[in-house]
Amino acid sequence: MPFDLSLIDIVERIKSGELRAEAVMEAVYSQINQYNSSLNVYRSLLPREIAISRARIIDEEISSGKTLGKLAGIPVSIKDNICIKDPELSNACGSQILGEYHSPYNATVVEKLLQEDAVIIGTTNMDEFAMGSSTENSFFSPTRNPWDTERVPGGSSGGAAVSIASGMALLALGSDTGGSVRQPASMCGVSGLKPSYGTVSRYGLVAFGSSLDQIGCLAPSAADCRYAFSIIHGHDPHESTSAKLKLSAAPDVAKLSGLRVCLPDEYVAAESFDPDVVRSVHELEALLQKHGATVERRSLDFLKYVIPTYYVLAFAEASSNLGRFDGIRYGIRKQDQPSLKSLYTSTRKKGFGVEVKRRIMLGTFVLSSGYYDQYYGRALQVRAWMEKQVALLFEEFDFILGPVSPFPAFKLGEKNEDPLAMYLADICSVLANLTRTPAISIPGRPTSDGLPVGLQLMGRRFEDHNLLATASAIQELTAFHKLRPEKVFATKP
Repeated sequence: MPFDLSLIDIVERIKSGELRAEAVMEAVYSQINQYNSSLNVYRSLLPREIAISRARIIDEEISSGKTLGKLAGIPVSIKDNICIKDPELSNACGSQILGEYHSPYNATVVEKLLQEDAVIIGTTNMDEFAMGSSTENSFFSPTRNPWDTERVPGGSSGGAAVSIASGMALLALGSDTGGSVRQPASMCGVSGLKPSYGTVSRYGLVAFGSSLDQIGCLAPSAADCRYAFSIIHGHDPHESTSAKLKLSAAPDVAKLSGLRVCLPDEYVAAESFDPDVVRSVHELEALLQKHGATVERRSLDFLKYVIPTYYVLAFAEASSNLGRFDGIRYGIRKQDQPSLKSLYTSTRKKGFGVEVKRRIMLGTFVLSSGYYDQYYGRALQVRAWMEKQVALLFEEFDFILGPVSPFPAFKLGEKNEDPLAMYLADICSVLANLTRTPAISIPGRPTSDGLPVGLQLMGRRFEDHNLLATASAIQELTAFHKLRPEKVFATKP
């Protein structure tokens, strides 16, 4: 069945008639029927009859000789903060304040998927407004990890990652502001790409941190992410930060020999990092060296500033972006209020969760009179300095290697009482967002307990194709992306 095949193979077999799109959809909905209620993956879901009907139409068009697109018959899940115009699907961003909001338009990435004949089957659960690292901040209850249902799937794109890990979709789109595609990919044992800032249109993405947000994709393998990225990237005149350039090409099969890779000491020497995670990084380091790559350890002093810099910027931009959710223009509205101020207050008090309120208040503080230059202005300066340091580093190296998260999936509720501990889950992933570079999470050797571990490669900005080709070559050697959680798959591939 489709879970052992690449996206390219599935599409080719559907187009040749060897595999029916209807059968693929049946297999995915079989997984959904068995596990969606226990894992809490989908926020809104296309009814099975409609999904099967859309797949059947694709089969009929192929039988009639019609030429279809690059994703013909592929069931795709969309994170709950990416707009999709479908009467069966809603976009709540994991928040009560939006309720069952229905978008009047499609995001650009959604249009691109539909143009290639993908079948979008649902919107996936997430941390409210993408603010979190565990999907526990969703108003609609947390999503659970299919490898261990007592553990988190990571966040904020936790539902998207679980949809891939559990076979409830074959391709997923998520958003990545500080690691929100890569970290859940890491904790769920799938591959997740955060493209270079500006390569994939953000038009139709509900903003969290506008200078950090980037739509990315999750799939079983880096090769699948590469295929999906080739479809969703490109300039968009609707989106002001969309880059007007053609990305440099990469060979179909990348060679590891001759690569220069930087492994920061801070990613493997920190006492707070899980030993199994560090072991998995060292194993990939040895594999790269065995195949002719040079891996050099380097201390990067600026890494100690990434978390404070990221959160000052992210909180400030969140405070600004979430100002539109006031009970007048979107979502729920607390009626019969004596003043505009009380309407705003009552609506936001009821509609926003604890973490969103925390970030709005801290963001408003760092933007306030007397503190703007001290916090936000200084964070912008540090970010610019970091971008220069990383650019210099990429004059010496092709990639930066490290873990995605300092630890594997943790227990549900384990970090809820300590926001700082939760924020530190992003310590390895936020650099790519601050410096606008591409980064990918690929599965490494699991922990001794069998939990997934994600390994991260960062590349030069706008060299996404090269990053994806290299990650694909690594996966051909490691094959850890072929492991499946036994709780939702009867047998291993």
